[in-house]
Amino acid sequence: MSQLPRLEELSRIAADELGIEYTVEKVTDIYKIMEFGVMTTPALVVGSVVKVAIRIPRMEELKKMIG
Repeated sequence: MSQLPRLEELSRIAADELGIEYTVEKVTDIYKIMEFGVMTTPALVVGSVVKVAIRIPRMEELKKMIG
């Protein structure tokens, strides 16, 4: 499993466990990714704010980022 689907999957699980309503948009266009100032992936953006890039956080850390 590559890192991008893993971060996406973990983010969905974290949001579900927290009972948060969410929409996931997987961005693959490098120019759109760069608009967030992200140069490497994976990255997680919540409400237009980059929460993490380059790594996959542990579940508890991820829950804090999206909660």
